Amino acid sequence: MEHQTPPLRRGAVFAVLISSLTVLAAGCSRPSAPTEGPRPPLPVTVIDVQPTRVPLTVEAVGQTEGAREVEVRARVGGILQKRLYEEGAPVKAGQVLFQIDRAPFEIAVADARAKADQAAREMARLKGLLAQQAVSQKEFDDAQSSAAVTQAALQQAQLNLSYTSVASPVAGSTGRAAKSEGNLISTGDSLLTTVVQLNPIWVRFSLSDNELAQLPGGRLTPASVRGVEVVLPDGSTYPVKGRLNFAGSQIDPKLGTLQLRAEFANADGRVLPGQFVRARLTVGQRDSVFLVPQAAVAQSDQGRVVFVANGENKVEPRPVKTGEWQGKDWVVLGGLKAGDRVIVDNLLKLRPGAPVAPHKPGEKPAGMPPAPGAKP
Repeated sequence: MEHQTPPLRRGAVFAVLISSLTVLAAGCSRPSAPTEGPRPPLPVTVIDVQPTRVPLTVEAVGQTEGAREVEVRARVGGILQKRLYEEGAPVKAGQVLFQIDRAPFEIAVADARAKADQAAREMARLKGLLAQQAVSQKEFDDAQSSAAVTQAALQQAQLNLSYTSVASPVAGSTGRAAKSEGNLISTGDSLLTTVVQLNPIWVRFSLSDNELAQLPGGRLTPASVRGVEVVLPDGSTYPVKGRLNFAGSQIDPKLGTLQLRAEFANADGRVLPGQFVRARLTVGQRDSVFLVPQAAVAQSDQGRVVFVANGENKVEPRPVKTGEWQGKDWVVLGGLKAGDRVIVDNLLKLRPGAPVAPHKPGEKPAGMPPAPGAKP
């Protein structure tokens, strides 16, 4: 006969088993991680913007050229004997650059002088005979005309002789010699070199009709331009200011632009012809605008925007209307008011409505822990 456990004893064993499982589960369970608290405000640098006045400028790409670019050509033909200048060196006006063989022209001068002297003597002889009525008036008139013709031929021969010394018509910088010693020079192919006047230097550029429409009065004249600057290819500004010395009278119908030209002093020859530069014209001034660093202006789908720290030290996006650059700053025409605190760093971490800890440039953010080892 099998032995059976009493009901009371079976209940006690079940209770002990349940208690053991509870203790085991409590021993195996891990404590839950504490919940994270609110993030501290993001430290940001802010600047207080105030309305200011800036010059109204317009820029355009231009190219430099000499005030005078002269082709030095031979006026008579012959053998080129000497080159009397160093290529690329500056020369003065009237300085002889080339020498053509003088011998044929000296002979021509001697021949013309002999004929002129003979004609002069013949005219003098007939003049005495005319007083004695030994010759007719017509014979004397013909002799007088012949003397004048031979005298003109002598002057032409002397002029041709002077042309054998080819001089520079202007002061400037010389170019490469197109002919070398020993070449036969002909008047049909007589280019010898070029001379470019570097002082002053000119800058040619143009503005579109849309750019002109945004200027005061909708047009540009030399009198309306207050100053002209040149930005060189290396990004530096040429230290000498210039003036506008030419403005076209009509818009180019093919390009829709107005041709302009500025003039700058270039005594040291720093600017060379052919360089691509930027011409910056001051045509007026803008009042009640704000200057904001370029790094503080972001581009969005709806245009440019800046972030300001509002009165609650929270991020507030502010759409703005920008003008041109002023140095390293944007000229903000609208969207800001006096006293706004514009955030200039950590733009990628900003979120609208997020708390920030603003501080001025060079100051330590408020609420930041002290550096290790720092004295309280």
